[in-house]
This record gives sequence, C-alpha cells and structure tokens, in this order.
Amino acid sequence: MFCRNQTARATVARGSALEMEIRRGKFRKSVFLDTSQDSDIQKKIDHEIRMRDGACKLLAACSQKDQALEAAKSLQTCSTRIMAYMSELQRMKEAQVMQKVTRRSSDAGPMDNRLPCKGKVAISDLRIPLMWKDTEYFKNKGELHRCAVFCLLQLGGEIFDTDMVIVDRTLTDICFDNTIVFNDASPGFELRVELYSCCSEDDYSAGSTPRKLASKLSSSLGRSAGKKFRAAMEPGPCSPVSNGGAAPLLLPVPSVPGPKYHLLAHTTLSLSHVQDSFRTHDLTISGNEECSYWLPLYGSMCSRLAAQPHCMTQQMMSGCLKVKQLGGDPQSWTTVHGALKGTSLFCYHRQEDVEANVEPAFTIAINKETRIRASEKDPQSKVQNICISNQYGGEEVTHTLTTDSRDDTHRWMEAFWQHFYDMSQWKQCCDDLMKIELPSPRKPAPATPKQGSLYHEMAPLATPSSEGLLLQDNAVSAEIRALLSSYYNDSY
Repeated sequence: MFCRNQTARATVARGSALEMEIRRGKFRKSVFLDTSQDSDIQKKIDHEIRMRDGACKLLAACSQKDQALEAAKSLQTCSTRIMAYMSELQRMKEAQVMQKVTRRSSDAGPMDNRLPCKGKVAISDLRIPLMWKDTEYFKNKGELHRCAVFCLLQLGGEIFDTDMVIVDRTLTDICFDNTIVFNDASPGFELRVELYSCCSEDDYSAGSTPRKLASKLSSSLGRSAGKKFRAAMEPGPCSPVSNGGAAPLLLPVPSVPGPKYHLLAHTTLSLSHVQDSFRTHDLTISGNEECSYWLPLYGSMCSRLAAQPHCMTQQMMSGCLKVKQLGGDPQSWTTVHGALKGTSLFCYHRQEDVEANVEPAFTIAINKETRIRASEKDPQSKVQNICISNQYGGEEVTHTLTTDSRDDTHRWMEAFWQHFYDMSQWKQCCDDLMKIELPSPRKPAPATPKQGSLYHEMAPLATPSSEGLLLQDNAVSAEIRALLSSYYNDSY
C-alpha cells in the first residue's frame, strides 16, 4: 500500500508539473514517458497550442464579423482538443503505473486478457429543432436575434467540429450536414455532442472591446476566481491527476477581445443509441433566455448513429480448411480457403479468389446463434475436427471442418471464440453491416497568388479543424498578413 501511494503521489506531481508547462506554452521532453505513443500525443498538444496561439492573434486582428466568429470557433476547438489530449495522456500514465503495480503484485491471479475489437462510429444528419414564439416566427415581430452555432463531437481522443451555421427566427431547425467518422472506437464508447452558440450581433472589431466584455474580463480576475483556480489545481476527486477523475481541468483560454462561444446544449451517445436509422436523443440545455447566446431549443436532437465493428468489415482469420460434404461420403472432404468475416465463414476454391473478389464456393453462417465445438477426429490422430452447427427452419445443420495440424485447429477455434466475444460486445451492430457514407471532401479554397508571407504557405498544411483560420485573400489586410508571417516565423 505504501509503494502504491508513493507511486500515485509521484504521478500527481508529474501531472501538475506538466500542466504548468502547458500554461506557459513550453514543453520539456523529460516530462513525458519515453514511448512513441506519448510522443505522438505530445506532438498533437504542441500543434494545437500553436494553432490556439494563431487563433488568438487572428481573433485580435479580425476586422470583420464573419472572420471573428470563425477565428473564435477555431480557438474553442483547439482548446477542447488540448484538454482531451491532456486527459488521454494522464490516463495512459495512470494505466502504465497500475500495470507496473499489478506485475509486482505477488497475489495477482490469472486475468482474462481478451479485448473486443475496435470499430468505426459515424454520426450524420444532425438536426436540432427550434421552438420560436408565435410572435417571432409567424408574425415576425420583435428584435431579430441571430446567433452563430456549431457542434463539437468528441469520442476518446478524437474531436471534430461541424461547420458554423448562422441561426435566426427564419429557421425551424439547426441543420449540420457533416458526416463525422471516428475510426478507433470500442464498444464501450461515449460520444459527447456539444452545441456552442455565440450572439453575432455585437461589435467585434479589432481594438474596440465592448464595455460589457471589458467589465467581465476585469471582474473575472477577482479574489473569488483566484481561490477557485487554486482549488482546481489541487488534486481532488474530480481532478484529472487523481484516480477516477470525473472531469478534466480546464486549461485557461487566453483572454482576447472578440466573440466568445458558450455551451448551449450537450448530450452523450453510446452503443445503445446505435441504430441503422434516424433517432431522437434528449439534450441537456445550458443557459436561459437572459443569455445573449440563447436559442429556443426543443430539448432534442435527431441524428443517424451507425457503427461498423472491425469483425464485420475485416477478415479476422483465414487459412486452409477441409470441409466434409453434407449428406455425402463420410470420407469425402473438400479443400477450401476459409475467410472469417462478418456473419459468415466464406469458403473459396483458391486463396487467389479472395483477392480477385470471386464469389465464394459456399458460405457457413457464423452468428450469435451458431454453436461451435472441437471433437477428436479419431483416437490415434492428434488433429481435431471443428463442428459448426446452425438452425435452418427448425432443423440443425452441422458442418465439419478439419485442418492439417492441431496448432491450426487451435488458432481457428481461438478466432471463433474471439469472434463470438466481439459480437457479444458490439451487440446489434453485428446483426447486419450498417452503412457508413464517408464524408465528402471539403471544397478547396480558391487559388490565390503567393503574397510573400507564410500565411499562404501555411494554408495547404492546415487541418480541416483550422479552416476557420484561413480568410479569403480579398479580406485579409496587409497588417494581418504581416502578423501571421511574424508569428509563424517565431513558431517554426
């Protein structure tokens, strides 16, 4: 117990030091464990901090409303990604510590190391209905309230943002046409959907900070906020540097004059919400009518959530098999190349037929109702038969398979057990293969002549999440170009 507490205190200390380095915008290689996975996360954090700094500079320099709203959106996205990567890094460090403790434990019993396969999860066609008052929508009375909104979607360490949409009383639904695919989901995934909103009617010109915003910024630095911030820095039950932390510590976003997005509503989707059709999900709404970013939501969101486990789309096992013919000579065996994928064992005449996309000679159903057992071929043989039984119209049909060696039989049996385990974890996603339409590529920005600054050189390297930072050439002043050129020269 003493060793475990000492190790936990060391982990907390390292986590706190890491967060302080993040706040100062500096990185030291020594604070990360020397593994390739940690290094990848470090690079992601480093990249997002640079993007966040660039968004801050752009936001301070923007002279047009649309530019400022896009820059603020990128700032919010970068800050959320930094939080997610920090939490992921902390989880990895804690898992490594616990793994070392488990290995050293003398009374640790045998553990089942079987893990379910990963898969793709896709969400598309987000629709959020609005509930305007009759006087606003039908009679078109009152002040025209207009907000800029977008969604952030997070699953594990993957975070994506939708396009920004301007919403007013002329719309009955907030529609996002983006198809977002998460490629590394486990069956226990939690997909968090957050709707952010910002009033687009205020003045966001560079150098003209509204009095209300200035008042909020000055009052936010009072004694009470300072106490809360120091308390958040101490490891506690909800701290990311303590075991079982429920919420990550928010990294402070630099205070920059301009629009600020606020969380308007959110929901969390899991495997139980996956269905190959549109479904309605409840939203948790933040704020009220007194907030400038408020929109009258019904409190629900409609979307299509689909999943494709790898066991349904990839070959989980393949190799040479011998199959006994049904109803024929007991000694009649057919040699095939078997491929286990989805809900079938595909049997081909030759291995080359798989690559050539030739139709299989026959298939054997492998689903949640299938029963598989291994039996001795004969008392003197070391090779076992594999019996696969399925129900067809109330009648049981059994296929008998064999391999060339006992080791091959063991590998096939292990593949079948893993396949059944994957199906049991992914549940309804393994009944039929759900369709996922890949998102269409974003339209490329119009070609612009090179202006001699790093702004135009950085544009092709920008990620989709940072497209909000890229302004049209005719809207970018010489001062902004010089600012970006100076910034990226210093950063790189």
